[in-house]
Amino acid sequence: MLKADLRREMLARRRSLSATAVEERSDKLREKLFEHFEVRRWKWLHVFLPATHQNEPDTWKIIRWIWAQEFPVQVAVPVVQPDGVSLRHYHLTPATQLANNRWGIPEPVGAPEVLPHQLDAVLVPLLAVDEAGHRVGYGKGFYDRFLADCPQTTRRIGLSLEPPVLRIDDAWPGDVRLQACVTPTQVWQF
Repeated sequence: MLKADLRREMLARRRSLSATAVEERSDKLREKLFEHFEVRRWKWLHVFLPATHQNEPDTWKIIRWIWAQEFPVQVAVPVVQPDGVSLRHYHLTPATQLANNRWGIPEPVGAPEVLPHQLDAVLVPLLAVDEAGHRVGYGKGFYDRFLADCPQTTRRIGLSLEPPVLRIDDAWPGDVRLQACVTPTQVWQF
């Protein structure tokens, strides 16, 4: 399928989910992530904060689990920059103040910056992923640009409420492939 078709189909599918379904699938994503990855060994984990109006996976479940378990891993989250095309990343703690951006996504205010080279793993938002690790996002390229700045050693892990599709037909070389994708039923390695 083409990215534009997948984007439309998966957005419609996700928007049709009930809040209960998103919550249950998000719980399963958290469980799978901690079962399959040694999160406690990472120093920095980058986590997107959910756009709840888009029924994105509730990554607060992952963040709060890390804080509750007192894992030594630190959490970084993205902030869209005024140029509208780039991200910067900031340390998130239980005490961090948050303000919603223009898309209704919470972002930290006044937190210390975290640079891409510091990150051990990035949890990547997506609408669809294929069996080769190519992803479809919202089409702005934020994460492709960001992931290109991360070291090769940084784990690129997608979070998806749906299983992968067979193939994204119009993936191109500038797309940064994922190394893994966590779904509610299994973890896919690419």
